[in-house]
Amino acid sequence: MKPLAPKSIAAPFGQYSHGIAAGPVVVTSGQLALRPDGTIPDGVEAQADFCFEAVRAILAEDGLDFSDVLRFSAFVTRREDMQGYMAARDRACADLEVKPASTLMIVSGFTRPEFLVEVEALALRRG
Repeated sequence: MKPLAPKSIAAPFGQYSHGIAAGPVVVTSGQLALRPDGTIPDGVEAQADFCFEAVRAILAEDGLDFSDVLRFSAFVTRREDMQGYMAARDRACADLEVKPASTLMIVSGFTRPEFLVEVEALALRRG
């Protein structure tokens, strides 16, 4: 197994890896919209865009991109945030010939109340 830790995103909150590559499989930890400078974008859609960019950076550490993603799993704190999340997801997947599977759950909250969405991915190296 190989840990994936891009320098372009904030360090993990604790003793875990942002991503793990294990043979052809890459999994990411859930990504929150915490910029390296400690700021958090306003609104669920902007946060989701940032989460997808963090996931993209983790996958790139092992030479993968969104075309390798089997599934995105995401979590929002309010039902009304589903549309903003889905708009960000749809932009992230717009150019993909095969769209990844997608799971979206509503949860009671995250580690800080400012966080509105979390995104993780499961990817598979092809060929």
